[in-house]
Amino acid sequence: MKYPKLLALAAGLISATGFAPLNLWPITLVCSAFIISLVRDAPTLRGALARGYWFGFGNFAVGLNWIAGAFRYQETMPVWLGWCAVVALAFYLAIYPAMAAGIAWRGRKHPVAFVLFFAFGWMLTEYLRATMFTGFAWNPIGVAWVKTPVAGLARWIGTYGLSGLVMLESGLVMVAIRQRSVRPWAAAVFIGLPVLGWLATMGEPGTTTRTIRVVQANIGQAIKQDPAYDERNFGALARLTGVPGPTPRLILWPEAAVPYFLEEERWARERIARLMGPNDIVLTGGDALVYDAKGNVSAARNSLFGMTADTKLIARYDKSHLVPYGEYLPMRPILSAIGLSRLVPGDLDFLAGPGPLTYALPGFGNVGVQICYEIIFSGQVVDHAHRPDFLFNPSNDAWFGSWGPPQHLAQARLRALEEGMPIVRATPTGISAVIDARGRIVTALPLGKAGFIQTTIPAVISPPPFARYGNILSLAFAFFLGMTGVAIGWRRR
Repeated sequence: MKYPKLLALAAGLISATGFAPLNLWPITLVCSAFIISLVRDAPTLRGALARGYWFGFGNFAVGLNWIAGAFRYQETMPVWLGWCAVVALAFYLAIYPAMAAGIAWRGRKHPVAFVLFFAFGWMLTEYLRATMFTGFAWNPIGVAWVKTPVAGLARWIGTYGLSGLVMLESGLVMVAIRQRSVRPWAAAVFIGLPVLGWLATMGEPGTTTRTIRVVQANIGQAIKQDPAYDERNFGALARLTGVPGPTPRLILWPEAAVPYFLEEERWARERIARLMGPNDIVLTGGDALVYDAKGNVSAARNSLFGMTADTKLIARYDKSHLVPYGEYLPMRPILSAIGLSRLVPGDLDFLAGPGPLTYALPGFGNVGVQICYEIIFSGQVVDHAHRPDFLFNPSNDAWFGSWGPPQHLAQARLRALEEGMPIVRATPTGISAVIDARGRIVTALPLGKAGFIQTTIPAVISPPPFARYGNILSLAFAFFLGMTGVAIGWRRR
């Protein structure tokens, strides 16, 4: 076949249409089958690595295009640098699909064994991508199936296992096309996966009687960063918070909703408290200052504060999985000297918190918090020693155009499936949503619309297998497929 690397790149570019907002998952399946075939036909290991690499580059370059939008709000760096960042990140992330292709190529002599090796390699390298060098778990290929019944299998094998199933089914498509027949066991896989996924998500989780009010004020990033709009922005949050009534409310505002330092500015807490009923609690994003031994401000934390109507702060969660180049600048002395800065304005870098924690909210149960980007890390979002009743995911997706927010929501749905736990998202511009413990969207506010959601919190369900054992199950499934491939390869010798 002529120009295999160019064809691999084209397949990667097209395959990204399977992710939100387009959700054309059958195209992702076909493109994955195509790259599996290309890799198997590679005459050398180097050729296989190159084909996997260019497929990955294309997939990430399109799927992560929303990153470029963040540079529209950074005065110290030009907008065009955002596209350079997308390309540079895609060049790095493509290493992982290349490794998967290299692992699979060794078993190319038997088609079914090769497919199993490819699925094994893909799962393993996606897990590595999510954990190495702080990790970047955005858009695992399994998220393309989030709107299909197969997504229910994430309850057992997690997101990376779901990605393995995408590659397994794509590989079987490749085998069927090349052999011009579908084996009965392969047909059973095609039919059985959605049936099993549907069975895994049967039943209604139900709801609680605890009332939440999610506020989406449609505050764009440009005016959010301008102090001249602080009063207008607070006014929008205040209006949508509504008038207190006899029913206690848990009021949920987005990440960095207020520009105040709530721990230090009592007047700011009193201002928010005037919007609350006597039994209301507000959860809002804000910043916390960090002081050095001399009492000077040395850093900050991206935090979530819980406050009662008497202005008492009853909870503070500090974001633990920070965004490199977004919330802190690695190698700051060198990079700042050449004119680079982090995307979030300010001279202070953010410090990481301790990780998932659970907080008791009187009258509303126990809540876990994952701020923005943290929700994408499969198996890392819940304090399993103190399992919460629901997760709150305050976010600021106003940076990321029309592609980033729906992709973020899709990944939150997989966390709800994996953990058997409802998730509530609050964002300034959308997509705010309430997701039940089966991963289904109960209600949502669309992009670019001001509004609120007032509803009751969906019920938590018994922890599914993945919630109990985490990515051990994903990796065990990966090695099961790999060992099955080894067994088939030896048997056919």
